[in-house]
Amino acid sequence: MNKKAGYITATEDTREATVMDLLPEWVIRKDLAPVGRLDKDTEGLLLLTNDGKLNHKLLSPKNHVDKTYYVEIENNISQEDILKLEEGVDIGNYITLPAKVEKISDTKIYLTIKEGKFHQVKKMFLSVGVKVTSLKRTHFGPWSLDENLQEGDYRSLNSEELANIRDFLRKSG
Repeated sequence: MNKKAGYITATEDTREATVMDLLPEWVIRKDLAPVGRLDKDTEGLLLLTNDGKLNHKLLSPKNHVDKTYYVEIENNISQEDILKLEEGVDIGNYITLPAKVEKISDTKIYLTIKEGKFHQVKKMFLSVGVKVTSLKRTHFGPWSLDENLQEGDYRSLNSEELANIRDFLRKSG
């Protein structure tokens, strides 16, 4: 799914619209659940599965599955701050694992992390004095956001992507 901003990542909620509300009823009946969470205002790649084993392996801290985000920030980030992000930063009683940072421009960055703490990307940038203005997940493990999917749209995985799942499961034990 290409998650649309304004939806929470949950299977149901009595107060907020969820990502499941973007799916037709016949798809929901397949007992799908989101793999991990994206903040309400975050867009981008969200995997949905009915395979609990896969969901667990993708989210297990011991597997450290890469997640890449396209981040737009309010002001320029210094090379020194990028180095801090790449070494790991304190986001409030927790030091993140080292991140990979690719600076696209003064206010646009790709950030790859191996964890998924609550509001982690925003907190990482705030720890170096930079405010995130837009956040979009572009990659989750071996999967990348299908650029042909409009925000809020979804599709099934193709045969190559399913093979990636089998490879991932085999490698992660």
